Amino acid sequence: MSPPADPSELWLRRYRPVDDPAVRLFCFPHAGGAASAYLPFSRRLAADVDVLAVQYPGRQDRRGEPFVESVDALVEGLLPAVLAWADRPTAFFGHSMGATVAFEAGRRLPPAAADRLVHFFASGRRSPSVRRRDRFYRFDDELIDEIRRLEGTDSSLLDDEELLNMLLPAIRNDYRAVAAYDYRPGPGVRCPVTVLTGDADPNVTADEAAAWAKVTAAATVVRTFPGGHFYLNGQLDAVCAEITAALTAPSTARPGTGPG
Repeated sequence: MSPPADPSELWLRRYRPVDDPAVRLFCFPHAGGAASAYLPFSRRLAADVDVLAVQYPGRQDRRGEPFVESVDALVEGLLPAVLAWADRPTAFFGHSMGATVAFEAGRRLPPAAADRLVHFFASGRRSPSVRRRDRFYRFDDELIDEIRRLEGTDSSLLDDEELLNMLLPAIRNDYRAVAAYDYRPGPGVRCPVTVLTGDADPNVTADEAAAWAKVTAAATVVRTFPGGHFYLNGQLDAVCAEITAALTAPSTARPGTGPG
């Protein structure tokens, strides 16, 4: 079977397509995550927000494809799909590893698309400017312990050996990709940034969240929610309200961000 001609058929999932949206919100999953993590966003956000969830290779309907082993390679692969839909105001939302992937995608947009990027949401992730290396877990028991610590995966799945064997390869690959990521100083994103973080996240301190201000020339605000690394699971309505407020703020309607 020949591959799809349109890269977005591989990389993007639109669970509730919007024909004439005010803004397109591209959502980037966490390590080991998949596009379906953002299905609730498409159901809760305003009817004029077109949610496009990124699907990384090697999971769900792309499980037959090889994993992508670096953040740079992920960005290189998905950027053409993003650009195919960047015909009007856009926003990026990334959680954990997804925030890093979204940031690198945002800073590599060509000028016209960069002008249309009206907001960047960084969730559950320290600023790329923070010099702290992520750890890669070589052994399954260490990786499983880390997954339990972050409380983002149903414990019943971790106790099911068959399901665990399906989950671990994607998680391990993504942890390796994040551990190998090196931030290269240079232009960041030019749009406002909203940083969303859990007050008990063991992986992101308040200072590390605030440091996102160093990688944008625009305003940065930090919103803190009750919960840990996966605070999203219990704060979805509040997070969607925050996204809606940011996307409807006057600063979103910047010159030169219309279709075309």
